[in-house]
Amino acid sequence: MQQELTELLPGLRRFAYSLTGSMPDADDLLQSTVERLLARDRPDDADLTKWAFRVCRNVWIDECRARKVRREAAEKPELSDGQVINGEHHTTQQIEWSRVDAAMAELPQDQRQIISLVAIQGLPYKVVADILEVPTGTVMSRLARARAALSEALAPAAGMRTES
Repeated sequence: MQQELTELLPGLRRFAYSLTGSMPDADDLLQSTVERLLARDRPDDADLTKWAFRVCRNVWIDECRARKVRREAAEKPELSDGQVINGEHHTTQQIEWSRVDAAMAELPQDQRQIISLVAIQGLPYKVVADILEVPTGTVMSRLARARAALSEALAPAAGMRTES
């Protein structure tokens, strides 16, 4: 299982980042996920990939709930660390990633999860349906709505860029 899990780590890390939108939070989520995977016995009938992504998603849901409770208790917004990036190419790339991250953050959680698993992880619809425990048709309709929303969110800035 350790070898299989090691091979899954890059994909799990990308999925964690797509959920959190922050590399430090994604790394924390990945660590919590791996700890949970190693601490528990894998169900006999469970595919490791599906099980690992499901555990990651559930850990993230738990973390979101905990953050909400902490935020309400503290009555303060969360602070995030910024990064200084040198170079025009890196700056442009960072701006694009920021736009995509912002557009992804605007998606409902169910659409964000599906677009992450299908478009970023490259998982088949059936596997995504099993991970999220929804019908394959639901995966396809949520994915279509997510793609349309992302396209709409990213289109205005793309039009401005071509005019320059």
